[in-house]
Amino acid sequence: MPEKSKPKFFYGYIVVVASVIIIAVMWGTFYSFGILLGPLQEDLGWTKETITGAYALASLISGFLGIATGGLSDKFGPKVILVVCGFLLGSGYLLMSNINAIWQLYLFYGGIIGVAMGGSVAPLTATIARWFIKNRGMMMGIAVTGFGVGIMIVPAIVNHLVYSYNWATACKIMGSAALVLIVAAALFLKRDPGQIGLLPYGYKESSKTGQSPKTSEFSYKEAIHFRQFWLLFVITLCYGIGMQAIMVHLVPYTMGVNIPAEKAATIMATLGGVSIASRIILGGIADRIGTRATYSIAFILAAVALLWLVPSNTLWMLYLFAVIYGFAYGGESALRPLMVADLFGLKSHGITHGTIMLNISLGGAIGPLMAARISETYGSYIPAFQICAVLGIIAFILTFLIKPTTSNEDTPKGWLSKIWRRVA
Repeated sequence: MPEKSKPKFFYGYIVVVASVIIIAVMWGTFYSFGILLGPLQEDLGWTKETITGAYALASLISGFLGIATGGLSDKFGPKVILVVCGFLLGSGYLLMSNINAIWQLYLFYGGIIGVAMGGSVAPLTATIARWFIKNRGMMMGIAVTGFGVGIMIVPAIVNHLVYSYNWATACKIMGSAALVLIVAAALFLKRDPGQIGLLPYGYKESSKTGQSPKTSEFSYKEAIHFRQFWLLFVITLCYGIGMQAIMVHLVPYTMGVNIPAEKAATIMATLGGVSIASRIILGGIADRIGTRATYSIAFILAAVALLWLVPSNTLWMLYLFAVIYGFAYGGESALRPLMVADLFGLKSHGITHGTIMLNISLGGAIGPLMAARISETYGSYIPAFQICAVLGIIAFILTFLIKPTTSNEDTPKGWLSKIWRRVA
């Protein structure tokens, strides 16, 4: 399609801003679960493990649906998907405000909110990748600052609402805000520049240097045959278990070592705030030294932070953990979709990244439940944090084994690939 006269303002930036808003609202509310955990336990008399199970169910559902929404966005774009997800997320929290039975918790949070979260990442990252060739790492980093913005702002607001009013009021306000903000922002999304007669940002520069935006393009069925895909799959599973355990149980752990609730919320806010800067910084560094090298930097920081968390039981130690882990957490979420684009191209980016993202959701099913069970069995989170640290070290080591994809000859021959090929 011929390019129209160059606009003064590239519409791709609007897509980035809309993505920031959507991610911030969706994940800010989702990661506020740890704030709700204690009040729900106290008010309704359910165990920590029972309540955490709803979060695990939501993570599991969102992970599998992330594959489907990623595939749908490859074909139809992200707008309709995110409008539906915004409506479901808002409705889920509004319904949550009136629960008085465990089945309601699992239906409204685990089911409805889990379905809504299924469209929260893959459609947006695939869209950003299509809009930008030049500065793709930087733009991806800016887009996923929404995670950090959400974690920095929303849990603190929810904490204020819970302790000023109650958890039910907090859910009502979260639901109303989510419905309005996500649906409104989603209306500005467009699948790719071609929809409005534009070319991706940096297309001309890449053409002059001989770097076509369609190099290393693989279909989904081709991508899952690569060893690189399976390495990334295992890395994100190790990372996802630890990360999700931290996001749900950091606040309860902090309060358990006699740190006030408002301070616990600020530790989460610090983690989110640092992650905002890291997404932009590491995304920009990836544009210069390469995605794979930068990805390894993020994972060594994550491993160091998790090792530090094990003995952390004072306020300053937990703040330091939040700074280091926040930097790693922010970088990983910015670099993961870039890794998918670098290794497998944009042809099926949504569904390929959605499949990798499944492990973040599996981590949400495994990590928080593991931490809850260990906490209730041993009266301490420390053994759970030790497991998370070991998994972080394994993920860091595996990042060095990822090599560029060169041909379909680099496909795995093992039983795991054969099973997956039949499923896919």
